[in-house]
Parts: sequence; structure tokens; C-alpha cells
Amino acid sequence: MGKMFFTLSLSALFMSFILMCDNPKAPMNKQADLPPAPPKPPTEITKAEKLRDDMRKLWEDHVAYTRNVIFCLVDNLPGTDQAVKRLLANQDDIGNAMKQFYGDTAAKKLTVLLHEHITGAAEVVKAAKMNDAKSLDVLNKSWMENADQISVFLSGANPNWKEGEMKMMMHDHLKLTTDEAVARIKKDYEADIKAYDNVHDEILKMADMLSEGIIKQFPDKFK
Repeated sequence: MGKMFFTLSLSALFMSFILMCDNPKAPMNKQADLPPAPPKPPTEITKAEKLRDDMRKLWEDHVAYTRNVIFCLVDNLPGTDQAVKRLLANQDDIGNAMKQFYGDTAAKKLTVLLHEHITGAAEVVKAAKMNDAKSLDVLNKSWMENADQISVFLSGANPNWKEGEMKMMMHDHLKLTTDEAVARIKKDYEADIKAYDNVHDEILKMADMLSEGIIKQFPDKFK
């Protein structure tokens, strides 16, 4: 009896389903009847936003490939020449990004200063690795002088980049990069990671400072 009742119930349920499909007034899943939503138009990026993004990318590459070079020099890894070549190309990219605002001569001057910044950094890392205190002191002073030259050059190009602020930014950058290299030399990998996080955060602030100064100096270019 129970089996017969179960069979009849299934039959009734099946018939109800058939009748629902045949009956246009039967409740249906309305979501299935709706047309697909049109794709959202891409959000248009402003010229100012593009400059900020591009500037951040350039300076993030700067600290990323600097880190790559530190690894190669400190840990005697293969690919040092390639890492240095890519890092120097980044300095060319930064100089070229400034060309549209400050002209070819200024862009080349900045590129030369940035190349000196990179070669100086490499020499500092090598001296620190050798624990050559005397050479390290001389190289650090030279590296700091180069940072000040970059700061003076930039502040002369754009009144929104105050010389004191630029020097502070550059000095912080050198200190944080040094912290990163020293931690790697000491094999203190927790400190190494923390140092890179710090140098990455600081370089983004510097990139934003540069792009904001350009936007203020050339407002017509960003309308």
C-alpha cells in the first residue's frame, strides 16, 4: 500500500510540473527571463590619475630592481649584470618621463644624476659586505652628495618641490635602502622584509609628491 501511494505521489508531482510548463500564467523564475545586464563602460582615467599611476610604476620599479641588485651582490647570485642593466634602464625611463615637462636637456641631466645614484649604491653595498668601514664612510658621503644634487636639481625645475623636502625624501630613501642592504648582509631576513616594506612605502610618497608638483606646475596639461 505504501509503495503504491509513493508511486501515485510521484506521478502527481510529475503531472503538476507538466501543467506548470504548459500554463503561461504559472509562476516562473523571473530572473531567468531577464535579458543579461549590459556591460559597464570602462571608467575613464584622468590625465592626472595616469601621471600618478605612471610615476608610481617608475619608482616602484626603482626600488624593486634595486632590491634585485642587492640580492645579487650580497648573495653572489647569477644575473648581476642583467639586474644592474635593468635598474639603469629604469633611470632612463624616469628621465624620459620628465622630458615632456622639462625638455631634453633637463631630462638627460636627471638621468646622469640617477645613474650616479645607482652606481654609488652598488659601491656602498659592496663596501658594506666587505665590512670596509673606511671605504664605506667615503662612499656614503659621495652617495649623500649625489642625493643632494638630485634634490637641488629637482627643486630648481619645479617650485612646488621644495629643496628641503626633496632632500629629506632622498635622505630617507638612502637610509632605508641601506637598512635593506645591511639586513640582507647580516642574514636577518625578518628585518630585510621589513626594510623593503618601508622603502616601498616611502618611494610611493615620493612618487606622489613628484606627480602632484607637476600637476600644480602645469595645470593646463591636465584639463
